[in-house]
Amino acid sequence: MLLFKPVGQCWSWRRDAFKDHSCAFTRCVIAHLMAATWSKISTLLPADEDHFFLHFDDKVEASVLDVLRRCRRQLYTETGSAARLLDAQIILDVSWEKLNTGTWRDVDKEWRRVYSYGCLFKVCALCGEEPAEEDLLQAVRTCDMGLLMGAAIMDDRLQALVQVLQKEVGKNTKNEKEREHPEVKRIKLACPNVPLSRKDLEIPRVKCPSLESFKNNYLLPLKAVVLEGTIEHWPALNEHPWSVDYLRSVAGCRTVPVELGSRYTDEEWSQRLMTLSEFIDRYVSKMSDTSQEDAATVCGYLAQHQLFEQVVGSKYIRLYSPEDSDKVYPHPSPLLHNTSQVDVENPDTERFPAFPEAPYQECVLRPGDVLFIPVQHWHYVRSLEQSFSVSFWWS
Repeated sequence: MLLFKPVGQCWSWRRDAFKDHSCAFTRCVIAHLMAATWSKISTLLPADEDHFFLHFDDKVEASVLDVLRRCRRQLYTETGSAARLLDAQIILDVSWEKLNTGTWRDVDKEWRRVYSYGCLFKVCALCGEEPAEEDLLQAVRTCDMGLLMGAAIMDDRLQALVQVLQKEVGKNTKNEKEREHPEVKRIKLACPNVPLSRKDLEIPRVKCPSLESFKNNYLLPLKAVVLEGTIEHWPALNEHPWSVDYLRSVAGCRTVPVELGSRYTDEEWSQRLMTLSEFIDRYVSKMSDTSQEDAATVCGYLAQHQLFEQVVGSKYIRLYSPEDSDKVYPHPSPLLHNTSQVDVENPDTERFPAFPEAPYQECVLRPGDVLFIPVQHWHYVRSLEQSFSVSFWWS
Protein backbone atom coordinates (compact mmCIF):
# COMPACT_ATOMS: atom_id res chain seq x y z
CA MET A 1 0.00 0.00 0.00
CA LEU A 2 2.90 2.39 0.74
CA LEU A 3 3.94 2.00 -2.89
CA PHE A 4 1.14 4.32 -4.02
CA LYS A 5 1.33 6.84 -1.19
CA PRO A 6 1.57 10.30 -2.86
CA VAL A 7 4.01 12.03 -0.51
CA GLY A 8 6.45 14.09 -2.59
CA GLN A 9 9.90 12.57 -2.85
CA CYS A 10 8.73 9.40 -1.19
CA TRP A 11 6.32 8.83 -4.11
CA SER A 12 9.10 9.44 -6.60
CA TRP A 13 11.33 6.89 -4.89
CA ARG A 14 8.59 4.29 -4.74
CA ARG A 15 7.73 4.89 -8.37
CA ASP A 16 11.33 4.34 -9.48
CA ALA A 17 11.56 1.26 -7.32
CA PHE A 18 8.44 -0.09 -8.99
CA LYS A 19 9.85 0.74 -12.42
CA ASP A 20 13.10 -1.09 -11.68
CA HIS A 21 11.22 -4.06 -10.30
CA SER A 22 8.93 -4.11 -13.33
CA CYS A 23 11.84 -4.04 -15.78
CA ALA A 24 13.62 -6.80 -13.91
CA PHE A 25 10.43 -8.84 -13.86
CA THR A 26 9.94 -8.30 -17.61
CA ARG A 27 13.50 -9.39 -18.32
CA CYS A 28 12.97 -12.50 -16.24
CA VAL A 29 9.79 -13.33 -18.13
CA ILE A 30 11.49 -12.83 -21.50
CA ALA A 31 14.48 -14.90 -20.42
CA HIS A 32 12.13 -17.63 -19.23
CA LEU A 33 10.26 -17.65 -22.53
CA MET A 34 13.48 -17.78 -24.53
CA ALA A 35 14.81 -20.55 -22.31
CA ALA A 36 11.55 -22.36 -22.92
CA THR A 37 12.18 -22.07 -26.67
CA TRP A 38 15.58 -23.73 -26.32
CA SER A 39 14.09 -26.34 -24.01
CA LYS A 40 11.63 -27.34 -26.72
CA ILE A 41 14.35 -27.44 -29.35
CA SER A 42 16.79 -29.41 -27.21
CA THR A 43 14.23 -32.16 -26.64
CA LEU A 44 14.41 -32.85 -30.38
CA LEU A 45 18.17 -33.46 -30.21
CA PRO A 46 19.95 -36.63 -29.10
CA ALA A 47 20.48 -36.85 -25.35
CA ASP A 48 24.27 -36.60 -25.62
CA GLU A 49 27.10 -36.39 -28.11
CA ASP A 50 27.61 -40.16 -28.20
CA HIS A 51 24.08 -40.64 -29.58
CA PHE A 52 24.40 -37.85 -32.16
CA PHE A 53 25.67 -39.88 -35.11
CA LEU A 54 27.49 -38.32 -38.07
CA HIS A 55 28.09 -40.92 -40.77
CA PHE A 56 29.17 -39.92 -44.29
CA ASP A 57 30.95 -41.70 -47.10
CA ASP A 58 34.36 -40.71 -48.46
CA LYS A 59 32.87 -38.07 -50.79
CA VAL A 60 32.82 -35.71 -47.79
CA GLU A 61 36.33 -34.45 -47.03
CA ALA A 62 37.94 -35.07 -43.64
CA SER A 63 38.25 -31.33 -43.01
CA VAL A 64 34.47 -30.92 -43.37
CA LEU A 65 33.87 -33.86 -41.05
CA ASP A 66 36.10 -32.19 -38.46
CA VAL A 67 33.95 -29.05 -38.50
CA LEU A 68 30.77 -31.14 -38.32
CA ARG A 69 32.09 -32.94 -35.25
CA ARG A 70 33.10 -29.64 -33.68
CA CYS A 71 29.57 -28.29 -34.24
CA ARG A 72 28.17 -31.41 -32.63
CA ARG A 73 30.45 -31.07 -29.61
CA GLN A 74 29.42 -27.43 -29.17
CA LEU A 75 25.79 -28.49 -28.69
CA TYR A 76 26.72 -30.24 -25.46
CA THR A 77 29.30 -27.78 -24.10
CA GLU A 78 29.19 -24.16 -23.00
CA THR A 79 30.17 -22.52 -26.27
CA GLY A 80 29.17 -18.99 -27.22
CA SER A 81 26.62 -18.46 -29.95
CA ALA A 82 29.08 -16.49 -32.10
CA ALA A 83 31.51 -19.42 -32.33
CA ARG A 84 28.67 -21.85 -32.98
CA LEU A 85 27.26 -19.63 -35.73
CA LEU A 86 30.68 -19.31 -37.36
CA ASP A 87 31.27 -23.06 -37.56
CA ALA A 88 27.71 -23.74 -38.75
CA GLN A 89 28.17 -21.15 -41.50
CA ILE A 90 31.39 -22.83 -42.61
CA ILE A 91 29.44 -26.05 -43.12
CA LEU A 92 26.72 -24.20 -45.02
CA ASP A 93 29.13 -22.30 -47.27
CA VAL A 94 31.11 -25.39 -48.26
CA SER A 95 28.06 -27.56 -48.92
CA TRP A 96 26.22 -24.73 -50.72
CA GLU A 97 29.05 -24.57 -53.24
CA LYS A 98 28.71 -28.32 -53.83
CA LEU A 99 24.94 -27.97 -54.26
CA ASN A 100 25.39 -25.29 -56.91
CA THR A 101 28.05 -26.99 -59.01
CA GLY A 102 26.63 -28.63 -62.13
CA THR A 103 23.02 -29.74 -62.57
CA TRP A 104 20.84 -30.58 -59.57
CA ARG A 105 20.41 -34.25 -60.49
CA ASP A 106 24.19 -34.67 -60.30
CA VAL A 107 24.46 -33.31 -56.75
CA ASP A 108 25.49 -36.12 -54.43
CA LYS A 109 22.99 -36.79 -51.65
CA GLU A 110 25.81 -36.84 -49.09
CA TRP A 111 26.41 -33.13 -49.67
CA ARG A 112 22.72 -32.43 -49.35
CA ARG A 113 22.84 -34.18 -45.97
CA VAL A 114 25.87 -32.08 -44.97
CA TYR A 115 23.88 -28.95 -45.85
CA SER A 116 20.96 -30.12 -43.70
CA TYR A 117 23.26 -30.69 -40.72
CA GLY A 118 24.68 -27.21 -41.24
CA CYS A 119 21.13 -25.84 -41.11
CA LEU A 120 20.42 -27.78 -37.90
CA PHE A 121 23.57 -26.48 -36.22
CA LYS A 122 22.80 -22.90 -37.29
CA VAL A 123 19.26 -23.13 -35.88
CA CYS A 124 20.65 -24.33 -32.56
CA ALA A 125 23.18 -21.48 -32.52
CA LEU A 126 20.47 -18.92 -33.22
CA CYS A 127 18.16 -20.22 -30.50
CA GLY A 128 20.59 -21.41 -27.85
CA GLU A 129 20.64 -18.18 -25.86
CA GLU A 130 17.97 -15.45 -25.92
CA PRO A 131 16.77 -15.28 -29.52
CA ALA A 132 15.17 -12.06 -30.66
CA GLU A 133 12.24 -12.12 -33.05
CA GLU A 134 14.60 -11.74 -36.02
CA ASP A 135 16.64 -14.71 -34.77
CA LEU A 136 13.52 -16.89 -34.67
CA LEU A 137 12.56 -15.80 -38.19
CA GLN A 138 16.08 -16.53 -39.43
CA ALA A 139 15.93 -19.95 -37.76
CA VAL A 140 12.64 -20.71 -39.54
CA ARG A 141 14.17 -19.69 -42.87
CA THR A 142 17.25 -21.82 -42.15
CA CYS A 143 15.07 -24.88 -41.50
CA ASP A 144 13.13 -24.24 -44.69
CA MET A 145 16.34 -23.96 -46.71
CA GLY A 146 17.45 -27.31 -45.32
CA LEU A 147 14.10 -28.87 -46.20
CA LEU A 148 14.20 -27.43 -49.73
CA MET A 149 17.86 -27.89 -50.63
CA GLY A 150 19.11 -30.57 -48.27
CA ALA A 151 18.15 -34.17 -47.56
CA ALA A 152 16.29 -35.73 -44.66
CA ILE A 153 18.44 -36.28 -41.56
CA MET A 154 17.76 -37.77 -38.13
CA ASP A 155 14.19 -38.89 -38.89
CA ASP A 156 13.33 -35.61 -40.61
CA ARG A 157 14.41 -33.55 -37.60
CA LEU A 158 14.37 -30.23 -39.47
CA GLN A 159 10.65 -30.62 -40.09
CA ALA A 160 10.06 -31.13 -36.37
CA LEU A 161 12.25 -28.13 -35.53
CA VAL A 162 10.46 -25.75 -37.88
CA GLN A 163 7.10 -26.69 -36.42
CA VAL A 164 8.33 -25.69 -32.96
CA LEU A 165 9.87 -22.47 -34.26
CA GLN A 166 6.79 -21.49 -36.23
CA LYS A 167 4.69 -21.74 -33.08
CA GLU A 168 7.16 -19.56 -31.21
CA VAL A 169 7.02 -16.95 -33.97
CA GLY A 170 3.24 -17.20 -33.94
CA LYS A 171 3.11 -16.46 -30.19
CA ASN A 172 4.98 -13.22 -30.67
CA THR A 173 2.80 -12.01 -33.54
CA LYS A 174 -0.61 -13.46 -32.66
CA ASN A 175 -2.01 -10.39 -30.93
CA GLU A 176 -0.75 -8.07 -33.66
CA LYS A 177 -2.31 -10.23 -36.38
CA GLU A 178 -5.59 -10.42 -34.51
CA ARG A 179 -5.68 -6.64 -34.37
CA GLU A 180 -4.89 -6.34 -38.07
CA HIS A 181 -7.14 -9.18 -39.18
CA PRO A 182 -9.88 -9.68 -36.56
CA GLU A 183 -11.70 -12.01 -38.89
CA VAL A 184 -10.14 -13.76 -41.87
CA LYS A 185 -12.70 -14.12 -44.59
CA ARG A 186 -12.57 -16.22 -47.69
CA ILE A 187 -12.13 -14.44 -51.00
CA LYS A 188 -15.48 -14.31 -52.71
CA LEU A 189 -14.92 -14.49 -56.43
CA ALA A 190 -17.61 -15.32 -58.92
CA CYS A 191 -16.57 -18.36 -60.93
CA PRO A 192 -16.65 -17.33 -64.59
CA ASN A 193 -18.95 -19.27 -66.85
CA VAL A 194 -16.49 -20.69 -69.35
CA PRO A 195 -18.17 -22.80 -72.03
CA LEU A 196 -16.24 -25.82 -73.21
CA SER A 197 -15.74 -26.18 -76.94
CA ARG A 198 -17.63 -29.46 -77.34
CA LYS A 199 -19.52 -31.64 -74.91
CA ASP A 200 -17.93 -34.82 -76.26
CA LEU A 201 -14.48 -33.46 -75.38
CA GLU A 202 -15.33 -32.89 -71.72
CA ILE A 203 -13.46 -35.04 -69.21
CA PRO A 204 -15.99 -37.33 -67.48
CA ARG A 205 -17.03 -36.69 -63.89
CA VAL A 206 -17.81 -39.21 -61.16
CA LYS A 207 -18.88 -38.63 -57.58
CA CYS A 208 -16.96 -40.37 -54.78
CA PRO A 209 -16.04 -43.60 -56.57
CA SER A 210 -14.72 -46.49 -54.51
CA LEU A 211 -10.97 -47.16 -54.64
CA GLU A 212 -11.63 -50.35 -56.58
CA SER A 213 -13.79 -48.52 -59.11
CA PHE A 214 -11.22 -45.75 -59.52
CA LYS A 215 -8.42 -48.27 -59.95
CA ASN A 216 -10.20 -50.43 -62.53
CA ASN A 217 -11.93 -47.71 -64.54
CA TYR A 218 -9.36 -44.90 -64.54
CA LEU A 219 -5.99 -45.62 -62.91
CA LEU A 220 -5.10 -48.84 -64.71
CA PRO A 221 -6.51 -47.89 -68.15
CA LEU A 222 -4.91 -44.42 -67.79
CA LYS A 223 -8.11 -42.45 -68.28
CA ALA A 224 -8.57 -38.94 -66.96
CA VAL A 225 -11.53 -38.20 -64.68
CA VAL A 226 -12.83 -35.39 -62.50
CA LEU A 227 -13.65 -36.67 -59.02
CA GLU A 228 -16.43 -34.87 -57.20
CA GLY A 229 -17.15 -34.90 -53.48
CA THR A 230 -13.80 -36.39 -52.46
CA ILE A 231 -12.22 -33.39 -50.67
CA GLU A 232 -15.32 -31.73 -49.23
CA HIS A 233 -14.03 -32.60 -45.73
CA TRP A 234 -10.84 -30.55 -46.19
CA PRO A 235 -10.52 -27.68 -43.65
CA ALA A 236 -9.39 -25.48 -46.56
CA LEU A 237 -12.93 -25.73 -47.92
CA ASN A 238 -14.69 -25.48 -44.55
CA GLU A 239 -13.58 -24.22 -41.13
CA HIS A 240 -10.29 -22.75 -42.42
CA PRO A 241 -11.16 -21.46 -45.90
CA TRP A 242 -8.12 -20.36 -47.84
CA SER A 243 -7.52 -16.75 -48.73
CA VAL A 244 -4.43 -14.60 -49.15
CA ASP A 245 -4.76 -13.24 -45.61
CA TYR A 246 -5.34 -16.68 -44.11
CA LEU A 247 -2.30 -18.23 -45.82
CA ARG A 248 -0.20 -15.30 -44.67
CA SER A 249 -1.40 -15.75 -41.10
CA VAL A 250 -0.53 -19.45 -40.90
CA ALA A 251 2.58 -19.62 -43.11
CA GLY A 252 3.76 -16.10 -43.86
CA CYS A 253 7.20 -16.70 -42.31
CA ARG A 254 7.87 -19.89 -44.28
CA THR A 255 10.31 -19.86 -47.21
CA VAL A 256 8.94 -21.25 -50.47
CA PRO A 257 10.21 -21.58 -54.07
CA VAL A 258 8.47 -19.12 -56.40
CA GLU A 259 8.43 -19.27 -60.19
CA LEU A 260 8.60 -15.79 -61.73
CA GLY A 261 7.49 -15.24 -65.30
CA SER A 262 4.54 -16.08 -67.50
CA ARG A 263 6.04 -19.31 -68.92
CA TYR A 264 9.04 -21.34 -67.84
CA THR A 265 10.20 -21.56 -71.46
CA ASP A 266 10.60 -17.76 -71.64
CA GLU A 267 14.05 -16.24 -71.24
CA GLU A 268 12.95 -14.00 -68.36
CA TRP A 269 11.51 -16.89 -66.39
CA SER A 270 13.31 -17.58 -63.10
CA GLN A 271 12.93 -19.16 -59.69
CA ARG A 272 13.50 -17.51 -56.33
CA LEU A 273 13.27 -18.47 -52.69
CA MET A 274 11.30 -16.05 -50.54
CA THR A 275 8.89 -16.09 -47.64
CA LEU A 276 5.22 -16.44 -48.42
CA SER A 277 4.61 -12.95 -47.01
CA GLU A 278 7.25 -11.50 -49.34
CA PHE A 279 5.60 -13.22 -52.31
CA ILE A 280 2.18 -11.86 -51.34
CA ASP A 281 3.49 -8.32 -50.81
CA ARG A 282 5.58 -8.19 -53.98
CA TYR A 283 3.32 -9.95 -56.44
CA VAL A 284 -0.14 -11.00 -55.26
CA SER A 285 -1.17 -7.78 -53.50
CA LYS A 286 -0.01 -5.62 -56.42
CA MET A 287 -1.91 -7.56 -59.05
CA SER A 288 -4.97 -5.98 -60.58
CA ASP A 289 -8.11 -8.04 -61.05
CA THR A 290 -7.26 -8.32 -64.74
CA SER A 291 -3.71 -9.57 -64.25
CA GLN A 292 -4.90 -12.18 -61.75
CA GLU A 293 -6.94 -13.83 -64.46
CA ASP A 294 -5.87 -15.77 -67.55
CA ALA A 295 -2.51 -16.87 -66.12
CA ALA A 296 -1.51 -19.90 -68.20
CA THR A 297 1.16 -22.54 -68.06
CA VAL A 298 2.83 -24.16 -70.99
CA CYS A 299 1.71 -27.62 -72.06
CA GLY A 300 3.84 -30.39 -70.60
CA TYR A 301 3.70 -33.82 -69.01
CA LEU A 302 4.96 -35.53 -65.86
CA ALA A 303 6.46 -38.98 -65.47
CA GLN A 304 4.05 -39.62 -62.60
CA HIS A 305 0.32 -39.82 -61.97
CA GLN A 306 -1.20 -36.62 -60.61
CA LEU A 307 -4.22 -35.63 -58.55
CA PHE A 308 -4.94 -31.94 -59.10
CA GLU A 309 -7.20 -30.52 -56.36
CA GLN A 310 -8.94 -27.19 -56.87
CA VAL A 311 -9.41 -25.29 -53.58
CA VAL A 312 -10.15 -21.66 -54.48
CA GLY A 313 -11.23 -20.15 -57.80
CA SER A 314 -11.38 -21.96 -61.13
CA LYS A 315 -9.03 -23.25 -63.81
CA TYR A 316 -9.40 -24.42 -67.40
CA ILE A 317 -7.42 -27.60 -68.17
CA ARG A 318 -6.80 -29.40 -71.44
CA LEU A 319 -5.24 -32.89 -71.75
CA TYR A 320 -3.52 -34.62 -74.68
CA SER A 321 -2.74 -38.34 -74.78
CA PRO A 322 0.91 -39.48 -74.93
CA GLU A 323 -0.09 -41.32 -78.11
CA ASP A 324 -0.33 -37.93 -79.81
CA SER A 325 2.97 -36.55 -78.55
CA ASP A 326 4.28 -35.99 -82.09
CA LYS A 327 1.36 -33.61 -82.78
CA VAL A 328 2.15 -31.63 -79.61
CA TYR A 329 5.70 -30.92 -80.82
CA PRO A 330 7.95 -31.52 -77.77
CA HIS A 331 11.04 -29.36 -77.40
CA PRO A 332 14.11 -31.02 -78.95
CA SER A 333 16.21 -30.06 -75.92
CA PRO A 334 16.70 -32.96 -73.46
CA LEU A 335 15.96 -30.59 -70.57
CA LEU A 336 12.59 -29.64 -72.08
CA HIS A 337 11.63 -32.90 -73.76
CA ASN A 338 8.44 -33.02 -71.66
CA THR A 339 7.38 -29.52 -72.76
CA SER A 340 5.42 -28.58 -75.86
CA GLN A 341 6.59 -25.80 -78.17
CA VAL A 342 3.01 -24.87 -79.02
CA ASP A 343 1.00 -21.99 -77.56
CA VAL A 344 -2.05 -24.18 -77.01
CA GLU A 345 -4.81 -21.57 -77.35
CA ASN A 346 -3.01 -19.53 -79.99
CA PRO A 347 -1.03 -22.04 -82.05
CA ASP A 348 1.25 -21.15 -84.94
CA THR A 349 -0.19 -23.55 -87.51
CA GLU A 350 2.58 -22.84 -90.02
CA ARG A 351 5.25 -24.07 -87.59
CA PHE A 352 3.06 -26.75 -86.04
CA PRO A 353 0.63 -27.88 -88.75
CA ALA A 354 -0.36 -31.16 -87.10
CA PHE A 355 -1.32 -29.60 -83.76
CA PRO A 356 -4.95 -28.73 -84.69
CA GLU A 357 -5.47 -32.43 -85.51
CA ALA A 358 -4.40 -33.60 -82.05
CA PRO A 359 -7.45 -34.85 -80.09
CA TYR A 360 -7.82 -33.59 -76.55
CA GLN A 361 -10.07 -33.55 -73.48
CA GLU A 362 -10.91 -30.51 -71.38
CA CYS A 363 -12.62 -29.37 -68.21
CA VAL A 364 -13.15 -26.39 -65.92
CA LEU A 365 -12.25 -27.15 -62.31
CA ARG A 366 -14.06 -25.36 -59.51
CA PRO A 367 -13.57 -25.54 -55.72
CA GLY A 368 -13.85 -29.12 -54.51
CA ASP A 369 -13.08 -30.73 -57.89
CA VAL A 370 -10.17 -33.18 -58.21
CA LEU A 371 -8.70 -34.03 -61.60
CA PHE A 372 -6.83 -37.30 -62.12
CA ILE A 373 -4.13 -36.77 -64.76
CA PRO A 374 -2.59 -40.09 -65.87
CA VAL A 375 1.15 -40.45 -66.25
CA GLN A 376 2.71 -38.76 -69.33
CA HIS A 377 -0.53 -37.05 -70.36
CA TRP A 378 0.20 -33.59 -71.72
CA HIS A 379 -1.67 -30.96 -69.72
CA TYR A 380 -2.27 -27.27 -70.25
CA VAL A 381 -3.61 -25.16 -67.36
CA ARG A 382 -5.06 -21.64 -67.38
CA SER A 383 -6.29 -19.80 -64.29
CA LEU A 384 -9.63 -18.09 -64.88
CA GLU A 385 -9.38 -16.00 -61.72
CA GLN A 386 -7.28 -15.80 -58.57
CA SER A 387 -7.07 -19.40 -57.48
CA PHE A 388 -5.30 -21.93 -55.29
CA SER A 389 -4.71 -25.57 -56.18
CA VAL A 390 -2.90 -28.52 -54.58
CA SER A 391 -1.21 -31.39 -56.43
CA PHE A 392 -0.16 -34.89 -55.42
CA TRP A 393 2.15 -37.03 -57.56
CA TRP A 394 2.98 -40.72 -57.36
CA SER A 395 4.56 -43.40 -59.51
